[in-house]
Amino acid sequence: MENISTTKTQNFFRILLGLFMIMAAIGHFTYQRQEFQAQVPNWVPMDKDLVVILSGIVEMAIGLALVFMTNHKVKLGIFLAVFYVMVFPGNIAQYLNRIDALGMNTDQARLIRLFFQPVLILWALWSSGALAYLRKKY
Repeated sequence: MENISTTKTQNFFRILLGLFMIMAAIGHFTYQRQEFQAQVPNWVPMDKDLVVILSGIVEMAIGLALVFMTNHKVKLGIFLAVFYVMVFPGNIAQYLNRIDALGMNTDQARLIRLFFQPVLILWALWSSGALAYLRKKY
């Protein structure tokens, strides 16, 4: 997979997204652990704490990679976009089950978050050059 040239603005937002992912991972391991557990849908056939730890490991790895592994930024952007799609059912479950967590303690806040997930997906794809790569390829 070829690497796409990105602008300074894209690079800034890719690094910022990577830092957000690192901070989210730290929350998974420490002070927000129970709140992240509350977002794991009951139908997931694994221990909720294990899901939170594993997703935190993925978030830490992808965050660090987005910041430091610029030769793989297109792959990383696609991987992160897929990850955001995979965790979206947790956001839906939080909304449907009216679970207060991560500062979202109203139906309106939880609903707004659902519309922010596509923004994160586009952010990951655009800032990494993956969006341009996919347009070029398809």
